[in-house]
Amino acid sequence: MVSHEAIDLDGIDAFLIDLDGVIYTGTTPIPGGAETLTLLDQLGYRVVFLSNSTQRSRGSILAKLQSMGITVDRSSIFTPPVAAVALIEEEGGGRCRLFTTGDVHQDFVSSAIEIPSSGGVDYVVIGDAGDRWTTALLTDAFRCVQDGARLLALEKDRYWMGGDGLRLSAGPFVAAIEYATGVTATVLGKPSLQYFHRALQSIGVSPERAAMIGDDITTDIGGAQQAGLKGIQVRTGKYSEEAIRGSGVTPDLLIDSLASLQMILRRG
Repeated sequence: MVSHEAIDLDGIDAFLIDLDGVIYTGTTPIPGGAETLTLLDQLGYRVVFLSNSTQRSRGSILAKLQSMGITVDRSSIFTPPVAAVALIEEEGGGRCRLFTTGDVHQDFVSSAIEIPSSGGVDYVVIGDAGDRWTTALLTDAFRCVQDGARLLALEKDRYWMGGDGLRLSAGPFVAAIEYATGVTATVLGKPSLQYFHRALQSIGVSPERAAMIGDDITTDIGGAQQAGLKGIQVRTGKYSEEAIRGSGVTPDLLIDSLASLQMILRRG
């Protein structure tokens, strides 16, 4: 058990907060989450929603939070597709084949990045494509990478907690393409060190003065600690004691839910 005293919140200026599993699970808000965010704002903490979501565009995530009574700035939502767009633009642009679902393509379209459904491409971008994955789709990704396209993984989570239970995430499919091609993907989401640092740069906070709150012991907590942040594990979402025991990662703080942070902040 990790005690509340295991982390010094006096040295923390900002929190990176995961969404699915911490603020909500599927379409269900986690009790006390909105109130905690209000308290963080009142106390002057900087907050970035650092999600590994690859099914929803930034605008769609914003709308979902607003439907739950949570008002945030659009710029405070940081996702792998947003990071991918920034990377592609930094490298001069290019044609992309997206292996995703939902409306995440909107983040690319709004930046005028071409997304052809056939023909040669410069980038293969793999996210959570949900039930779209077929042998034909995997073969398409494989051939594009074989032909020289750069392989970008929006995230490499193994699974996530959906409304109907655990579901496969992008990681297993990224691993399949890596294995087949011998090419190592550039990971843009958690647990990439650059992802954490890019999010912190957007608010001008150094890693040692920030903490990540998440439900995934490996990508959220382990990734944050490797990047120099504190890691706060919640017992909601995909949390399981078995996952923690087998991870080799020790969170700096273990709390029941985001709502539990209110008592710690008020006590401090």
